Amino acid sequence: MPRMKRPAQLPIVLSAEQVVRLFKVTRNLKHKALLTTAYGAGLRVGEAVRLKMGDVDFDRLQVRVTAGKGAKDRYTLLAKIAARIPGEYTDAYKPQEWLFPGDDSADHLSERAAQHVFADAKKRAGIVMKVTFHSLRHSFATHLHESGVGLRYIQELMGHESIETTERYTHITPEGKERIESPLDKLKL
Repeated sequence: MPRMKRPAQLPIVLSAEQVVRLFKVTRNLKHKALLTTAYGAGLRVGEAVRLKMGDVDFDRLQVRVTAGKGAKDRYTLLAKIAARIPGEYTDAYKPQEWLFPGDDSADHLSERAAQHVFADAKKRAGIVMKVTFHSLRHSFATHLHESGVGLRYIQELMGHESIETTERYTHITPEGKERIESPLDKLKL
């Protein structure tokens, strides 16, 4: 029997303003560091919670993702501003092995706990759209694309094997569409 194709649904992407609101309402330094690191590096929830202290290079502004999806390693970027928040967090909390330890410091924060952190921030930020922790990753890719970063670079940062996967991640938001000029407007009539 042939397999039915799943409908191609576009994920919902947060606007830059909504991302800022998420961060502003997150008061817990560890939670803010988790969310800013995930968005600033385009990480999956599992990749974010499994970061070890040695995976974040604050000097070179890089994050090394080990054994990401498909058991692949990659480097992605760490935003300057995002490096400041995890830096404040690591100075205050002094995590040992895991960047985001769980209740037992010998183990990392659970994916479920990270998803609860996101859901709580989303609620406090007044965001009613149906978005998840993974929406931070989609938003990272879309915001990079809208700022002019080429798909091939985004593909590398995201760790996608195919450019088609990256294309599904990068959506044109209404704000992005507003900046597009019709070629007719450029003609001198």
